[in-house]
Amino acid sequence: MTVAEPPFVPREKLFEKQKYFQSIQKHTYLKGRFDRITSVAIPGALAASCLFMIVSTSTVIHSLWIF
Repeated sequence: MTVAEPPFVPREKLFEKQKYFQSIQKHTYLKGRFDRITSVAIPGALAASCLFMIVSTSTVIHSLWIF
């Protein structure tokens, strides 16, 4: 005698969202609202900061070698 819980989101609403996302002709990782931030901007910022640290460290090491 178990009573099933009602779903958090109505099934019809879930099917509407599913149809919407399947109809979008974009890459899968750019379909959501904040997916551009998480898939593009954050990795780009990490790469830029890594390159900045590598370049700044190599210039410090190079300047120490000169003296």
